[in-house]
Amino acid sequence: MPKLQLMKETIMTINWADFVGEKTKDRGELVLGIDPVLSDIPDCFKKSGASTPDAVRDYVMFLLEMTADQVGFVKYQSAFFEALGAAGVAVLAESIAAAKRLGHGIILDAKRGDVGGTAAAYARAYLTPASACGLSDLEVDCMTINPFLGPETLEPFVDCAKKYGKGLFVLVKTSNPGAGWLQDKEIDGARVSDRIAQLVAGWAEETVGISGLSSIGAVIGATYPEDGRRLRGLMPNSIFLAPGLGPQGGKADGIASLRRTDGSGVLVPVQRGITKVDDLSITKDAYATLVQQRVQEYKTKLSQGGML
Repeated sequence: MPKLQLMKETIMTINWADFVGEKTKDRGELVLGIDPVLSDIPDCFKKSGASTPDAVRDYVMFLLEMTADQVGFVKYQSAFFEALGAAGVAVLAESIAAAKRLGHGIILDAKRGDVGGTAAAYARAYLTPASACGLSDLEVDCMTINPFLGPETLEPFVDCAKKYGKGLFVLVKTSNPGAGWLQDKEIDGARVSDRIAQLVAGWAEETVGISGLSSIGAVIGATYPEDGRRLRGLMPNSIFLAPGLGPQGGKADGIASLRRTDGSGVLVPVQRGITKVDDLSITKDAYATLVQQRVQEYKTKLSQGGML
């Protein structure tokens, strides 16, 4: 098994889209989702007297180590770390550093979006490397952003994508059941999701790498394959982050409608379907075996899902 402390740190030096193109050929589309909820963590990680952040740290590092040879991407849901306060954010930073040492593509699911200087501060926090005077230990390769406040609120993030080869996933058609309440509404004859997709597509044209993929991508729920097919037509070069596979009801064969004609352009995050267990008394060895088996099962399902 790979040991995190023995791995050499890998720093991404290429366009995010080209990195995705290369990594998916080797490791596939599956993204390990890491959303640490204490009540779902097996008891073997909750040592007597250990603090909640310590238990989360042990658990997250274990997941990274057990799947290091199977997946090429990880997605951290920042809210679950932030809920633990400063110690939780420190665990997130430590986990990001560990994932970098393993050479993973790192996605932060933070869904940031705000006006002016605030958006720029978020971009500095998550997307500005130390080589460009970034000071944050939360720097990642790619993050999710919220377009609700308008195009100008996304511009600082897009600037970082252009300058530093970073990636973005703009919320376009999310996987939750209530997504259509706003995203399916029509304005001037076009759905809200379509209008956002057109905005994304414009920026995507400016960040296409040698792979033909763009670093400006979109969150498109695997739970809505028909919408995904329509939105793929509007965003032909974008990478889609497609949550919702498994417990939310998304099907592996529906992923085909989100791919580009050559089969590329999709990343599929899965968290609960891989990590959640009903029996919290499971041993570490048994849990490691189960997680690895589930990862392989999802990878197999995705590879058998077909292409357009």
